[in-house]
Amino acid sequence: MKKCLFLVFCATVILVSCRKVEPLTPVTNPDPVVPNLVFKIKLDPNQPRLDNFGQPAVIPANHGAQTPEFNAISAHYIELIPNSFVQVGDGAVVYKGAETSAGGAVAADFDQAIVKQDGEIFFSIPLAQVTAGTYEFARVSLTYQNYDVDFEAFNAEMKGTVASFVGFNTFITEHTINTETLMLNANRLQGYWAWETHPNQFVQSPLVNSGQTQGTTVPNPISATSPIPAGSCLVTGQFPSNLVITGNETQDIVVELSFSTNNSFEWTDDLQNNIFEPLDGDTVVDMGIRGLIPTVLP
Repeated sequence: MKKCLFLVFCATVILVSCRKVEPLTPVTNPDPVVPNLVFKIKLDPNQPRLDNFGQPAVIPANHGAQTPEFNAISAHYIELIPNSFVQVGDGAVVYKGAETSAGGAVAADFDQAIVKQDGEIFFSIPLAQVTAGTYEFARVSLTYQNYDVDFEAFNAEMKGTVASFVGFNTFITEHTINTETLMLNANRLQGYWAWETHPNQFVQSPLVNSGQTQGTTVPNPISATSPIPAGSCLVTGQFPSNLVITGNETQDIVVELSFSTNNSFEWTDDLQNNIFEPLDGDTVVDMGIRGLIPTVLP
């Protein structure tokens, strides 16, 4: 039985990637008295599902898809850009996560990563530290996702949790998938994932597997004028109304980073029943955020 379940894990391929960004000094915690630029996380299952070019994407024939149940998410980089011609890194980089060489090569430090749930404040910075200007787009590099997915095996409905590390390189002391914790004390390149099957009538205790994959959909609606590097997971989104920073603000500006999770877990559907059945030949082909809408909240 365990051997069969191991095939479930091996068939569950998480496709992820991200780009390397040069290390910066981490931003310190802002003074709560002064006006801040505040970023909140939103994970929206009903937001449009986009392709790599920011265009509406339908689920291909003979494919199945589901909207994962997200538990947590993290980012390593936030950049504001005034127009569609600004190249990566030439905008206002307002957040860069902590990095370390403890594992050898420079890597994002997961021990210091900001990991948040839907609706929570991710990060804030004093507005005085942000270059005044008008910004039309935001770029966000995601580094970690944790979500639950449904699958079927042995004619039974099951559930698993995926922890996927999508940063360019991440130093991980330890990480918890659902209830099980893996000790690594090492770097893991982009695409490292770990899977935990929830206990059910076939599994009396959690079963864990891990692996390494690459590749995913990364929406960028300005790819023609401001492309992202190959292998990047810099998701780009346009503000419905421009973000304007004058430098004379007396109150916080709150930006909601809304990510589309709409049918973002996609597989080849061998039986064409829209049920993820890895033992029957279904193979995961994509698991990426399907769009970003940054919005200035009133």
